[in-house]
Amino acid sequence: MRRKSRLFALAEALRARRTGVTAAQLAARFGVTLRTIYRDLDALQDAGLPIRADRGRGGGYALDKGYQLPPINFTAREAALLVALTRMATEQRLMPFPTAIERAADKVRAALDTSAQREVLGLVGELQFVGVPSLPIPMSVRDAVETAWFEHRPLRIVYAKKAWETKARVVKLRNLVFDRAHTLLNCIDLETGEDRQFRLDKITAATVLEPITA
Repeated sequence: MRRKSRLFALAEALRARRTGVTAAQLAARFGVTLRTIYRDLDALQDAGLPIRADRGRGGGYALDKGYQLPPINFTAREAALLVALTRMATEQRLMPFPTAIERAADKVRAALDTSAQREVLGLVGELQFVGVPSLPIPMSVRDAVETAWFEHRPLRIVYAKKAWETKARVVKLRNLVFDRAHTLLNCIDLETGEDRQFRLDKITAATVLEPITA
């Protein structure tokens, strides 16, 4: 994830909470080091976001209680359904972009007051989804695929066709297919011009490249 996108996502994550969160929790969530999170928090404070740090049990980083967002008229019932759908989309592999989906859920929760947030948690906790769970895929791969898909950029992938055989390819995503067991990426191989299909769970590494100019 680019730093600009991470800073925006970090701000939204803080807005979505009514309690503090530790730097270690934030670092784990965004897949960066503690040093990077501290640098990001300093950058947000320099930009005018009123972040406070509370010590002790239940403490951590949080937005100042006086900081207000523009009102969004979600009822707890509406918000619960949206949050539940985002969870289902991630857990049941309906969308392979959990980072973007989680940011969207953060924005929904951030629009609610504390009592409505508690009601949402209770409602969502009573819902169960049964289906095909997502296969384990590195978050770095998911983030790279998400960026390449939404920004129409080439992607360099390392693909494990067999457990002992990997190959690097540079591709452009054409579309995504969600079948019963796997998420499939239909791509154009930019080195050969051929159409190829890759299973997302067999991509061991992925890097977003700059757009190719004519």
